[in-house]
Amino acid sequence: MNWEYESPRKAYGETLVELGREMDNLVVMDADLSTSTKTAMFGNAFPDRFINVGLQEQNMMGIAAGLATTGKVVFVSSFAVFATGRAYDQIRQSIAYPKLNVKIVATHGGVTVGEDGASHQMIEDVGLMCGLPNMRVIVPVDSNEVRRVIKFVASENGPFYVRLTRTALPNLTENDDSFHFGKATIMRDGSDITIIAMGIEVSYSLMAAEMLSKEGIDARVINMSTIKPIDKDAIVKAARETGRILTVEDHNIYNGLGSRVAEVLVENYPVPMRRHGMKDVFGVSGKWNALLEHYGLDAKGIANEVRNLMEVKI
Repeated sequence: MNWEYESPRKAYGETLVELGREMDNLVVMDADLSTSTKTAMFGNAFPDRFINVGLQEQNMMGIAAGLATTGKVVFVSSFAVFATGRAYDQIRQSIAYPKLNVKIVATHGGVTVGEDGASHQMIEDVGLMCGLPNMRVIVPVDSNEVRRVIKFVASENGPFYVRLTRTALPNLTENDDSFHFGKATIMRDGSDITIIAMGIEVSYSLMAAEMLSKEGIDARVINMSTIKPIDKDAIVKAARETGRILTVEDHNIYNGLGSRVAEVLVENYPVPMRRHGMKDVFGVSGKWNALLEHYGLDAKGIANEVRNLMEVKI
């Protein structure tokens, strides 16, 4: 497939600079990783509204909460493993509980962190953030959607968690597309089975669907960018129309996208489904694309999961 690849982190940094010109009350914070998260772009453009706290993620969340009480719109960034794991208590008590206007944008989510290994491959973050009342969770599908998402969360009051990857993603959407919070997008229609994916796994699901079409399997592919609140109507509609659901995520299958979809199905329209992702194991060090292949999260692995699910009688 002829896709143009672009860094979602770079799109994030560029959008922050754009917003900084429009919003005098925008403040950006980082924890000594600004060149990697690309918040350094904002820091270079607006040094008086950029705070690098050093290796103090917990302190960063507390400061962000305090700034939010003064009317600031605060974006905080670090790697996903630090932003959500190391600072969970501060996010819970100081941001989510009082519903403060803090936007947590974490980069380097999932196993595509690659060579940094299991210690940095955060596969629990979506589950942690979805479990917090008042927190809304978004995993953009590409850089174009990153730009729309960042502008959206900046305009909405209250806390958000946005998960980005380290690696570049193919642009599957257009610049002028709209972002509809809480709504899924059908990327490819189909009648035999539905693949619901998030983030980088949407592109691999589309590749898998193309492979399967040559075998006579017509797979629908849905981009579920908003994980919380999840689009219940789209899930039930897909279950009614295709009869089978496969979820795909660069995340633990427990407490992630698959768990959220399963909750909707069991309460509304049970059909055969499988959760495909990191099967309750930590990652290992390696090239990001080799890791996706190793864990069956590439097109071939997804296609195999679809074939297995197609054997289940409805």
